[in-house]
Formats: sequence, structure tokens, C-alpha cells
Amino acid sequence: MPALTLDSHNRDQAKAWLDSGSWVIACLCAAWCGTCREYRDGFDALAARHPDKHFLWIDIEDQADVVGDFDVENFPTMLIQRGNTVVFFGTVLPDQRLAERLLLAQVEKDDAQILTEAASSAERREWQDDFNLRARLDEA
Repeated sequence: MPALTLDSHNRDQAKAWLDSGSWVIACLCAAWCGTCREYRDGFDALAARHPDKHFLWIDIEDQADVVGDFDVENFPTMLIQRGNTVVFFGTVLPDQRLAERLLLAQVEKDDAQILTEAASSAERREWQDDFNLRARLDEA
């Protein structure tokens, strides 16, 4: 199954995934970005290989009320979140194999490791406050 493209009609679905404690992997891109357009098929293929996780494609312009002032410096930017904890936020190379390795490294961690890492640095604490997709969906 391909990644769900976030829009105003399916935001509740994304909230439900996060509320359930599921893994949500979001790719933040823009329709005008050629790299993003090329990466979409690979991201959808990654989603198909991991049907136990939820994948979102978020156009930062179409969903500006959700992403608002997310600091997207380059594309693609990936956000990996489990429940209310952001485990990764940052630019990734547009290579589905690298994204998969990043994802697998995160999902191997237990809850205690995830929470410890989330509080382990100023940058990761900032992720919890500034890039929490669940909170942003509530605010939108």
C-alpha cells in the first residue's frame, strides 16, 4: 500500500495512528521539488514493505497549517514518530534503502531507549516540542 498523502480529509486517521502508539513515518516534501517527485515511488515502495507501520506524504505547502514553521532545510525531510515521541527529524538522501535502514534502526529500540534518546540532547528535546506531528495535527 502506498503512503497516505495527508490532506484535510484524512488528518483524523493520522491522529488515530499516533494515538494508538503506531509508528508513523512522514516524508515532508513539496510538489514543485523534482527530487521529491522522483523519491515518491521509493517512499511508497518502502511503505509497501512495512505494512505494520504507517507512512504519510506531507506536502509542506498544501499542509502549511500543519507543518507551519517546521524547519525544512532540504528535501526530502523525514519525520519518524511513535505515539507522542519524535524519534527522528531531518533531511535524508532520496534513497529508499537508506530510509529503510534509518527506520529499522529506530524500530529495533524498546520504549525505554526511545524515551531516553528523546531527552538525550537539546536537539532531540526540541523535536518533541517543535516537530511533534500529533500536536501539530491538533493545532491545525
